[in-house]
Amino acid sequence: MIYFASDIHLGCGSVEEARTRERRFTAWLDRAAEDAEAIFLLGDLFDFWFEYRRVVPQGFVRTLGKLAALTDRGIRVVFFTGNHDMWVGDYLYRECGVEIHTSPCVMDFAGRRIFLAHGDNLNIARFSSLRLMNAVFRSRSLRWLFSWLVHPDWAVRFGRWWSGCSRKSHGAMLEAGVTDPLVEYARERQKQDPVDCYVFGHMHYARDYSEEGLRVVLLGAWDDPTYAVLDDAGRIELKRWQAADGGPAHGKFEP
Repeated sequence: MIYFASDIHLGCGSVEEARTRERRFTAWLDRAAEDAEAIFLLGDLFDFWFEYRRVVPQGFVRTLGKLAALTDRGIRVVFFTGNHDMWVGDYLYRECGVEIHTSPCVMDFAGRRIFLAHGDNLNIARFSSLRLMNAVFRSRSLRWLFSWLVHPDWAVRFGRWWSGCSRKSHGAMLEAGVTDPLVEYARERQKQDPVDCYVFGHMHYARDYSEEGLRVVLLGAWDDPTYAVLDDAGRIELKRWQAADGGPAHGKFEP
């Protein structure tokens, strides 16, 4: 089985809320590990992450330890960076054995070609502000300057403030239409290089969309924990995770 999740946003909210979110996520990792061949995390695992050469943000020890234990057991864990954790370096690879991808990728599973991406920098040509932010935050030169000029404490404070602003903007438009730009991207890309399914994160809205010759699965966020699973027959299904502590209520996914 292949598992997919995104937008966990570890560290967001109050200390209690962040701890509850992390426990739910590590419980899900335990469940997935029972039959997982691989686990794919499609971005925004952390609400904010900036990796200095010798410094990483405090916290997340339950998650990091769990990821290391999974890879030690031979379960493949693959992380695609998102807009909240694009400044990942090699720490997760060195310490936890996690594979890192910084751009979209097509992979083959169970005879199916699957396009994987966080989705934050796709189909944004008409959004000038998004293009500018994307260029700024992905600039290697600016990242280097930031790491040399900004103390880690100030970096984390700024990052949490910025992440909070981003989450509020998402929360103001949580409806199926928010996912349309990624569906449009998949529709256009499919004309050039067809795949069996597209799997995205980023939009914080869980949706399983199909039309003739196109399947797009949007994973949603972990305010209401959702994930997808691809079985050995090549069938992919979007699901909700019901944690042992009750967690958010179940619901249907819109087409």
